[in-house]
Amino acid sequence: MPSVHDILLRKGTDVVSCPPSTSVRQAASLMNERGVGGLLVVDENKQLLGVFTERDILRRVIVKGLDPELTPVADVQTTSVVTCLPETSLDECSAIMTAKRIRHLPVADEKTVYGVVTIGDILAYRVSEQQSTIEYLNSYMFGLR
Repeated sequence: MPSVHDILLRKGTDVVSCPPSTSVRQAASLMNERGVGGLLVVDENKQLLGVFTERDILRRVIVKGLDPELTPVADVQTTSVVTCLPETSLDECSAIMTAKRIRHLPVADEKTVYGVVTIGDILAYRVSEQQSTIEYLNSYMFGLR
């Protein structure tokens, strides 16, 4: 059964993060530069404090009329962070993301952040698996090699 570890092997363990003092504007710029929809908020020891996403910008900054230049991510981040471990199955990750209505799932234990898995990562992995199966079956059925 495929696990989070399989996804991290493919995509790598690069984590886009910021300290809690980062302004919302700086965080949004970083997300834009790196092409991601969320950041992990970590302290100086790289301990996970929260997650800051595009949804947080809309719901907790824009709608409330806060100034993105003056608002630190610490004030508007999601602090009740759900995580998974590298050995967590992709089925379990999908269930967690669906139940919690989240798109970013940090891969972490109490000491280390290993990476982030997104719903897009899981879908891409499954599509790749299905494509491999289709190619194998075509080869088997039609003798293509």
